[in-house]
Amino acid sequence: MFHIASTRCAVKPGKVIIFVIFCLIAVHTAMADDVNTYVSNTCAGCHALTEDSVTKADVSERMHRKGPPLYYAGDKFRQAWLEHWLVDPVRIRPGGAFPPDHTVVTDDGDVIDGKTLTRHVAVPGDRAKAVAGYLMGLHAGHPPALEGPYTPKSVSKMLGSMDFNKFKGCSACHRDEADTGGQSGPELYTAWNRMQAEFIVSYIKDPVAWDPHTMMPNRHLKEKEIHKLVDYLKLIGEAGQ
Repeated sequence: MFHIASTRCAVKPGKVIIFVIFCLIAVHTAMADDVNTYVSNTCAGCHALTEDSVTKADVSERMHRKGPPLYYAGDKFRQAWLEHWLVDPVRIRPGGAFPPDHTVVTDDGDVIDGKTLTRHVAVPGDRAKAVAGYLMGLHAGHPPALEGPYTPKSVSKMLGSMDFNKFKGCSACHRDEADTGGQSGPELYTAWNRMQAEFIVSYIKDPVAWDPHTMMPNRHLKEKEIHKLVDYLKLIGEAGQ
């Protein structure tokens, strides 16, 4: 009986391999289509996924943003961080994508109206990994080149903080501690953990080259000055892990 059953079910090895490959390709294609659809339906409502949608728009595009552009996500983020953040998103910009929409002017200064801020959608674990992988495949058409490679160096926290807050004036828009600094830009005490070092260097050097409508000013810093600032971001980022 066993011999008869085996004979009836026998399939040539070559055909089995072809069938398995066909199934794997079909599954991979279906998964890719699923992720593409999810990103298009979920992410595109708040984020620019194509370069033209930003570069070919006028400056008013910045006024209506709900989230930062993602068309160069693969140049910007660390994939491990992105996967984790999508599962449990934590606000990076205290004042939202465009602060005036969420700012109340008081006698004691500007206050962020938290009630007007929306929470980023949480993405389930398996899907978050797939979405992160998809986003990491997005790159700027002509990313700005670095003058030289960034090599981390040691910096004292006191001197780094002084450079960040006093000499560079970063605290006018950014925070290097959870409750200290500006609220119009993204906090930077986790910048090292979420972004690639080379991107940070390049973006500080020429923000407009990455995003023509950015609010980030070009301070025309020398590469050595930029590296010193990134060294500080590395120090506080690793300390907060």
